[in-house]
Amino acid sequence: MADRNVPRHHVRPAAGQWCNDPNGPLFHDGRYHLFFQHNPGAPVWGDIHWGHASSPDLVRWTDHGIALAPTPGTRDELGVWSGCAVVDGGAPTAVYTGMDRHDGIGSVMLARAADLDISAFKAEPEPVVPGPPAGLDLIAFRDPYLFTYEGQRWAVVGAGHRGGLPDVLLYRVDALTDWTYAGSLIDGSDPVAARAAAPATAWECPALLPAGDGRWVLMLSLWIDDITYATAYLAGELRPTPDGGLRFAAASGGVLDHGRDFYAPTALVEGDRTLVWGWSWESRTEAESVAAGWAGCLSHPREIGLHADGSLRVAPARELTALRRTPLRLGEELPQAYEVVLDVSAAQPDTEAELRLGPAVALRVNPTRGTLTLDRSGAPATATHPYRRSDTVTAGAGVTSPGGRLRVFVDGPLIEAFWDERVMLTEKIHPAPAGPLAAEVTQGAGELTVEAWGYGG
Repeated sequence: MADRNVPRHHVRPAAGQWCNDPNGPLFHDGRYHLFFQHNPGAPVWGDIHWGHASSPDLVRWTDHGIALAPTPGTRDELGVWSGCAVVDGGAPTAVYTGMDRHDGIGSVMLARAADLDISAFKAEPEPVVPGPPAGLDLIAFRDPYLFTYEGQRWAVVGAGHRGGLPDVLLYRVDALTDWTYAGSLIDGSDPVAARAAAPATAWECPALLPAGDGRWVLMLSLWIDDITYATAYLAGELRPTPDGGLRFAAASGGVLDHGRDFYAPTALVEGDRTLVWGWSWESRTEAESVAAGWAGCLSHPREIGLHADGSLRVAPARELTALRRTPLRLGEELPQAYEVVLDVSAAQPDTEAELRLGPAVALRVNPTRGTLTLDRSGAPATATHPYRRSDTVTAGAGVTSPGGRLRVFVDGPLIEAFWDERVMLTEKIHPAPAGPLAAEVTQGAGELTVEAWGYGG
């Protein structure tokens, strides 16, 4: 019988050990490829390589081991850190952070695929960007991400200035080997960014995503003095500058994922949607992860965009319905992995509905307040991470209504919840929820409809 405390349907190293940031998602030669930060030697951060998994359908993933390793004596000898991947001249190419120093300042490096199956990347010996622009006193420079605007390729790099100002640096990319610094795309002095993406001493893993209507979404991971905290987003427009660069004009923003176990998201832009994956770290102590032999996995893919009112649209990737197999009814024992859909219709204001995943975990929705709450008081976190954890976390959708839909995906200890395509919340719960599935109106009056399925495979 499978260990219910280990995710089975999410990307993670097949051999266990450490997994963090997703890197370089690609669709190439009929398959999705997804890379990730990986320490093959221990379930703790260090000696960072790129792991690799691929899938024909975003549901069935095959682990391919290590795709890119540090090269002694080069600019990535201390680690191949986060970045993206593109197909350049027919060759899948990793664009990543090479580390050869201990202060968070990296270089931008390239590695070409050895073959069309991307069995491995071969790093170029010299960086294309050897370090930060002259004259900037930075404490962080890493995580390149490429995007295209009006036919021109650009790149953003996460940064932070000494003194506490986070920044996203912009480069014009005329060829993968030809990068020109083009100033700051946006920094922490922007009033919208200061409200929505602060505090932070650096913004890690910036990713700029087209929303399909002229608007853009900028994802940012909030880093403070060597501590990873949370994710934020800004929504707005790209505006050309007189010197040939770009500035991001932020109109709104907020929390990207309201849970405590989602960080460093990256994206794959497709024709009609943008897919996003994040790193889900652990809510247990490092000693517990070492005893288990693994730490970290990637989230399910999500579709990210903007609603007509400018608010964030978040939804599980449409392919995930293929995981549904055996119907699960109220009162039945929870399997190791499953999906639950709860539709709520409120008959009076302040109606609240509760979905219980066994006796230890509950999710509550209040449509007329526009809130989603995760209550894990029966399974409190043991992690010692400085990002303080309470037994409950409440997310506000920003929109109230007389009803809505909650979709919950559970794979062992990993819970991913989506409320009305406006709020997402990701948390790890150890031990994984067990017991009967239950749902009821706990306040006010309303109607509930529940559908649930155990995962296949």
